[in-house]
Amino acid sequence: MTASERLLSAWASAWTALSGLTPSELAVDAGLTIGILVGAWILAQLAGSFLRALSHHVPGAPTADKMVRTSRLGRLLLLIVRTALVLAAAGLVAMVWGFDVAGWAAEAPGEAITGAALRLTLVLVGAAIAVEAAGFVIGRTLDRMAARAAEPRRRAQLLTLSPLLKGAAQSAIVIVATLTALSEIGVQVGPLLAGAGVVGIALGFGAQTLVKDLLTGVFLIIEDIVSVGDIVKIGDSAGVVERMTLRTIRLRDLDGTLHVFPYGEAQVVHNLTKTFSYYVFNLQISYGSDIDKALRIIREVGEGMQRDADFADKILEPIEVMGVDSLADSGVVLKARIKTKPIQQWAVGREYNRRIKQAFDRAGIEIPFPHMKLVLPEGQLSELAAH
Repeated sequence: MTASERLLSAWASAWTALSGLTPSELAVDAGLTIGILVGAWILAQLAGSFLRALSHHVPGAPTADKMVRTSRLGRLLLLIVRTALVLAAAGLVAMVWGFDVAGWAAEAPGEAITGAALRLTLVLVGAAIAVEAAGFVIGRTLDRMAARAAEPRRRAQLLTLSPLLKGAAQSAIVIVATLTALSEIGVQVGPLLAGAGVVGIALGFGAQTLVKDLLTGVFLIIEDIVSVGDIVKIGDSAGVVERMTLRTIRLRDLDGTLHVFPYGEAQVVHNLTKTFSYYVFNLQISYGSDIDKALRIIREVGEGMQRDADFADKILEPIEVMGVDSLADSGVVLKARIKTKPIQQWAVGREYNRRIKQAFDRAGIEIPFPHMKLVLPEGQLSELAAH
């Protein structure tokens, strides 16, 4: 018997059963139908409330990533639960009105459809759980390793690898789950994989920039050139490395601007905070000031900062006074630098500038600033003197 013949036969049987019902039986069946639908709706609402409450008890730090992850998983589970409730309610309603659901499910077509639906549901639920579990396990493991890391650089490298490993693992799970789901609904996966391979080769020739971005990003991370938390400069943009994905690096500027660069465009990366940093001073004094005295004050201010408890742990070495760097138009430029821990050079430099200004003022050393000198012709100068 064909599928259309089965449907027509089922419809004829249902119509015959309905025609034989008395008004009281119709009222009872209608009441049961309404009760089943209302019960399914109440259960769906309760399931939504339960899943939302359960999301607040998911282990892990209350971060934005966790909120997004639990919200996504909650929506998927709620969709599955509500779909199951709709199917169960439809089956019960059909049984109320005389449709032999159990008999249909026991036959070959019904059994095949029911089994495929159950297996497909299990695949989707298992994939969703596996995706979230992989993200949670990898993130928690690398976070703990980063917390126990002795060196800040190692900690930053582990935090950089965390989203990349999570993305790779979750992508692999999604691909496997998709192929499994397609096979469950009758799609031949073998020819699909072969076709995907041919399409992949064709796309590979046209997506060389994408491949270049991926490979460049892999080598940037493997060679530890840059990590999350570093302050780097790429082209004309600079900022803190906020995130590194499989294809892009994202810099957050001082004013909050987010700069996103594909790795392929980051040909030259200036890392300002790897291992250690320097703050370089170009201090200008007037030509009439005592140069040796100024150099001595520069060294004394640096030594004083190194003895200060607020800055001692930020400064790695004593200040290095290099001497007279140049003879500028309005003064003598003295150069020095302080070696600091990564990212601490600006805090140390700002405090040093404040202290050196006060020290120069106390010592009577003038810091020059531009002056304007007005030169008049000799005749006009005599006229001004006469008036």
